[in-house]
Amino acid sequence: MNSFTYDKYLNKVNDKLHEFLDSKEGRIYDACRYSLYAGGKRIRPVLTLASCNALGGRENEALTLGCSLEMIHTYSLIHDDLPCMDNDDLRRGNPTSHKVFGEATAVLAGDAFLNMACETVVSADFDEKLTVKALRILFNASGCSGMIGGQMLDMEGETRPLSEEELVLLHQMKTGALINAAVSLGAVCADKDECILSEYSSALGLAFQIKDDILDVEGNSKILGKSTCSDLKNGKTTFVSLYGMDEAKKRLRDETEKAIAAIEFLGSRGEFLKDMALYLLTRQN
Repeated sequence: MNSFTYDKYLNKVNDKLHEFLDSKEGRIYDACRYSLYAGGKRIRPVLTLASCNALGGRENEALTLGCSLEMIHTYSLIHDDLPCMDNDDLRRGNPTSHKVFGEATAVLAGDAFLNMACETVVSADFDEKLTVKALRILFNASGCSGMIGGQMLDMEGETRPLSEEELVLLHQMKTGALINAAVSLGAVCADKDECILSEYSSALGLAFQIKDDILDVEGNSKILGKSTCSDLKNGKTTFVSLYGMDEAKKRLRDETEKAIAAIEFLGSRGEFLKDMALYLLTRQN
């Protein structure tokens, strides 16, 4: 991974997110800032920027859309951590939102981010065609056919074992949908078909989740910033529990190679996207 390039993207995303929230006052904004500013790799908005640039697009539009996607991602983390969902006490090494602000405020903070994502897009100086496309991509990915539907399957997986087909579908929806959206948003900012990089993003999203399953077993909780073996304790089906560790690692490598092969047509313009796939293969958190 070209760390300088990644840091350049990361800094742009963080600066833009601060623009949206720094001047806001009130407890609900305190709760929003607490979760949004807690760190994180900003993988989704970075992918939006990188995809846009690889395809020769407009970076300012991609930055705004990537930040709106990060808001949706943050809302999902706040809600996932709630006692009625995964009941987690730590997120990125810090107490989760409901531990600090209470469950009701945490729910509202998540709701606020979902609305904020929409407000960010419709308030931007985009042409109408891009606005409509962006909203469709964002909310298809985060709705019942995407992230929310995946979370529902995840909850069902706590009550019964999932088949291989169900497990793959779960992760295509819960994790993969937002990663697909990130890359699609970059493409539309370059006036390209939103599916031009879909083979890359689909493989990348599945590899990302397989790596998460591996880290839940083998990871260092201090580096991860959250407890390990939580999926095992909750009786969830994962790639590790279904295939075993060796096969899960093989699947991880296979999906990473698929992602890299899918962007060969970009040549040198796809170098950062290739580096992203390799980075996610070896990440420790």
